[in-house]
Amino acid sequence: MRASTTVHASSPRALPLAAMALALAGCLDPSDADPLTTAGGPDQGAGTGLTGIGVDAGSLSAGDDDGRDPDGGSDPDGGSDPDTGSDPDGGSTDDGSTDDGGPPVLPEDAVVIGYFSSWSVYARDVHLHQVPIDKLTHINYAFANIQDGRCVLGDPYADIDRAYPGDTWEPGALRGNFNQLLQLKQAHPHLRTLISIGGWTWSSDFSGIAASASARATFVESCVDFMIEYGFDGVDVDWEFPVGGGLETNDTSPEDKHNYTLLLQDFRDALDDAGVGRPEPYLLTIAAPADAGRLDNYELAAQAEILDWTNLMAYDFRGAWAPLTGHHAPLYPSDHDHTEEAMEFCASGGVEAMLAAGVPRSKIVMGIPFYGRGWQGAKDANDGLYVSASTTPPQGTWEPGNFDYSDLMSNYLPSYARFWDDVAQVPWLYQSSTGMVITYEDPESIQAKVDYIAEQGIRGAMFWEISNDPQFELLDTLGTAMGR
Repeated sequence: MRASTTVHASSPRALPLAAMALALAGCLDPSDADPLTTAGGPDQGAGTGLTGIGVDAGSLSAGDDDGRDPDGGSDPDGGSDPDTGSDPDGGSTDDGSTDDGGPPVLPEDAVVIGYFSSWSVYARDVHLHQVPIDKLTHINYAFANIQDGRCVLGDPYADIDRAYPGDTWEPGALRGNFNQLLQLKQAHPHLRTLISIGGWTWSSDFSGIAASASARATFVESCVDFMIEYGFDGVDVDWEFPVGGGLETNDTSPEDKHNYTLLLQDFRDALDDAGVGRPEPYLLTIAAPADAGRLDNYELAAQAEILDWTNLMAYDFRGAWAPLTGHHAPLYPSDHDHTEEAMEFCASGGVEAMLAAGVPRSKIVMGIPFYGRGWQGAKDANDGLYVSASTTPPQGTWEPGNFDYSDLMSNYLPSYARFWDDVAQVPWLYQSSTGMVITYEDPESIQAKVDYIAEQGIRGAMFWEISNDPQFELLDTLGTAMGR
């Protein structure tokens, strides 16, 4: 067992935008790009969008304490922002850089969106009143379920019944996480909350609903009523995924691509009607995968005109469902990744795909994972990175192959070797004696992603999820780096 060390895997550089565009088109290997010191340095959602291929859907569950399912985001100012997020008075350009050649700056309306799962309050013992709300602009609550074509409570006890200090048992009194969210908004007027609908486990009914005008109307009305009844500021639709790529038991259709746009337009119309006379409009966002191949199943430009923004689940590109180790949330393609998917299995690839489709920068939010993914039995080569490994995942914090950040810091980092990929701008842990490899985020990689967000001038960051980081170290890093 090696002592914990940090090893840099390759020379520091990042792909310039032109090179990345060529790479996405399959015209350039990142190793051929000119070396460039990254402007930004250097997460879908255990809360997972499972962007990678070959997922063993049977290993996933939604209502458990393991914390899997992805998503969401929202706007502190409430309304949609059709421009690129540049500041005409502050001298920033569309891509976040400044006219005077200074460092990139974040948009003034940059968002920091955290998912909070209903199951966080059980074995994880993480509660909303503990969260440093000053580091967030939005909380997406995961999840509302879908039954009989309508939005319903995902976990009635955690959502509206669990008692906290000050709660009452008067008939009709609201308790649980929903009441905690209302109290947080009273104490922190900047905070906005969205109800996230669906997720990995509860997306089976979206296709059928979206295919029928009458079914869409019933569903949308029920979700908007749900949002209003429980005091949320918007809706985050987490359909995983239109056309295919989610659970094998999900109903899907090639028509999902267009029908999803119709569903979102119905949501937009209903939310706008419900918000008449309100100080700010209700929000509408979605969670979407970050790999270019799966983004082909979305009418991205048309949906961008409807949404306040899209949350890119830029994680779960790799995991123990496939017999090759690798980064699960790289910012850029790694020099070590020689697979066909390398160019699109990275966060920057997802952003570039959105931009290429015509989505404004102000409507793109990058997802960051607050958890790691691991393998065992990895071949003892290349420090465990992009080598063959067992497809039987090691035991994680709450579920096989999935590790909370706090668990990694306490129980793995002290005895594993830590490596840093200067190109991909992410770390990984490796123990040669067991063949254990764990890919994850830490403060250094989060800072790199915030720098990239500023460089690109996109709307902000989303992460899955709050209870993966019960000491709030990553949240503090992210919020501070985002100017909060």
